[in-house]
Amino acid sequence: MISLRMKASATALPGVLILEPRVFEDPRGSFYESFRVDTLRALGISCAFVQENNSVSSRGVLRGLHYQRVRSQDKLVRVLHGEIYDVAVDVRRGSPTFGKWSAERLSAANRKQMFIPAGFAHGFLVLSDWAECLYKCSDYYAPEQERGILWNDPALGIGWPLDGLTPQLKPRDEAFPRLADAPAVDLPPYAP
Repeated sequence: MISLRMKASATALPGVLILEPRVFEDPRGSFYESFRVDTLRALGISCAFVQENNSVSSRGVLRGLHYQRVRSQDKLVRVLHGEIYDVAVDVRRGSPTFGKWSAERLSAANRKQMFIPAGFAHGFLVLSDWAECLYKCSDYYAPEQERGILWNDPALGIGWPLDGLTPQLKPRDEAFPRLADAPAVDLPPYAP
């Protein structure tokens, strides 16, 4: 039997989880397990991660909302420095939660992670002066399969905590369609 050194909390979206490690602290500092396969499996996360990405961004940078049409990726996102507002949106055709979103503040201080299953669009807004994010993916990046949804689609109503920030986006991200305008062939299917 393994000792669970991490707990999982459900979100409004089935499969999207917030993970919190058990942190061991003493006068020297702290220690925690940020990734352990048997613990993740015990929490219901059974994918195999094959790629790890590192992203460094300044305050106000908004990345997303991205997903891969084919070779969809499960993602495990955490922050090594700073703070982000991390968002998952269900874009699976036929899903009972299609178009719904869930978000969490992830930071180096709170050590929370977000698990985002395949079939969900993902994006984040940097809230601190700068943030360094690390995220594991269950499939390789396939640029020809990458798609996206407009970050501020009014039908989604994502509560981005802009607080006076002017989001900085890549022109490609600003040009993504609203979810209602995304071609059905570009949306991953729901498989209960």
